[in-house]
Amino acid sequence: MPRLFNRISGKHRRQALRSKMPAPERLLWQRLRAGQLGDKFRRQHGIGEYIVDFYCPGKRLVVEVDGDSHYQPGAGNYDAGRTAFLEACGCRVKRYTNQDVMQNIDGVLDDIRRTLAALPTRPAKIR
Repeated sequence: MPRLFNRISGKHRRQALRSKMPAPERLLWQRLRAGQLGDKFRRQHGIGEYIVDFYCPGKRLVVEVDGDSHYQPGAGNYDAGRTAFLEACGCRVKRYTNQDVMQNIDGVLDDIRRTLAALPTRPAKIR
């Protein structure tokens, strides 16, 4: 079975994205990191061929921050296909705009908290 999470082929791309995070992603990361919401998040996490902005493995929650590129022609179809793939992998996807994050970070965090509370916790893997 092929590897689904953090494929080695995408390692350098994920590292580059982490080092060049836009301001809204940096702001949200400062509030998600280190379990501040009670659950661990990872940033720039690979799932299949996609790299998601933030991923909570314990709840299979994907959080995406949509910038201007998501409003270009054809981007809606791409995002819909991406969301369908992630949901088929068992993930729940939440999307916020750059403007949401920059102007209403507390509201975004409250929505993420409510979503986390509503999702079941995945059992830890036994090694």
